[in-house]
Amino acid sequence: MKLFLLLALFACITSVSDLQAAERPQRVRPQAAPAPAPAAPAVPSILSIIPAQGEPGGKVTIFGSSFGEQASVFLGSVENPARVTDGKQLEFVIPKLEAGLYALYVRRADGVAGRVYNFTVQATRPVLTSLAPDTVNACASGSSREVTASGRNFIDSSALLFDGAVISSRVVSPEQILFTVPQAAGGLHQVMVKNDAENGTLPLTLTLESRPEISQVSIGNEFVNYYELNIHGKNFQQNSSIYVDGQKIGGKGGQESIEREKLIYVDCTRMIYQRYPYSSTNKDFRLQVVNQAGEGSQVVNVTAP
Repeated sequence: MKLFLLLALFACITSVSDLQAAERPQRVRPQAAPAPAPAAPAVPSILSIIPAQGEPGGKVTIFGSSFGEQASVFLGSVENPARVTDGKQLEFVIPKLEAGLYALYVRRADGVAGRVYNFTVQATRPVLTSLAPDTVNACASGSSREVTASGRNFIDSSALLFDGAVISSRVVSPEQILFTVPQAAGGLHQVMVKNDAENGTLPLTLTLESRPEISQVSIGNEFVNYYELNIHGKNFQQNSSIYVDGQKIGGKGGQESIEREKLIYVDCTRMIYQRYPYSSTNKDFRLQVVNQAGEGSQVVNVTAP
C-alpha cells in the first residue's frame, strides 16, 4: 500500500513538472545571416572612340572603364587583340576589311562584352610618293616616255590621271604603276592615282621639257656654193627657227623666205642648216635654236665657213 502511494505521488510530481516546462518560453537559438550573393562583374563601358572611322592598318584608341587586364575589340565578327592600359584605355589596329559600317564592341578576357557602337572602315587610300623620271623631253618617243609612279595601296583597278584625264597605265604591284606620257604641251603637268571616284592621291608634278637643246654642230655635205651644217640636240620642232648672229633662219617669218639659206627639220633631234658662205675662210658665229613658243636653246659658238 505504501508503495502504491509513493508511485502515485511521483507520477503527480512528474506531470506538474512537465506542465510547467511546457508553459515556460523556449529559448530560440539565433540563425546565421545568409552570405550575400557575389556582385556581377562590371560591363566594359566605352566613353570615346578616336577616330570614329579609319582605313585598314590605322590605329584606334578607346577610352572607358572596366576593360580588365586583357580585352579584345570586335569589328563585326572579326576579333582584334587590343593593348589595355589601366583598364581604362585600349588600342587596336584596324584589320584588312572591306569598306563599310561595322558593329564595334569590347569583350574582356572573362567573356563579358560591352555595348555595341558603329565604326566605319574606310577604303584604303592610295598614296603617290614619286615619279621616275619626273622630267620627260617633249620629243621623246617609245620607252623614253615611260614613267614609273611609285607609292602604296594601288589596286588592280587603279586609274592613273594625267591633268585630270584617265590615260592608259599598267599596275605592276601595290607600289608601282607604269604609264607613257601622252603628247602634250611643254611645261608642268599633274599626275595622280585613283582607286575609285572619291578615293585618290594628292597630285605630283611631271615636267614635260620642251626647251630645245643643242648637243653638237657639225659640217655635213658640201656643195658648189653652200654646205650643210648638222645641228644635233633635242626638243626641236617642225616650226623651230635658228638665229645666226641674231639673224633668224627658218620658222615663221624666217630669212629663208627671201634668201637662199634654209633650215630643214629632220626630227626632234636633228636639223640641217643650208648655209651659203660668202667666203671659204672659217669664221666664228653664234647659233641658237628657238621654238615657236619662244623657248630658246643655249647659244653655241661655231667655227665654219
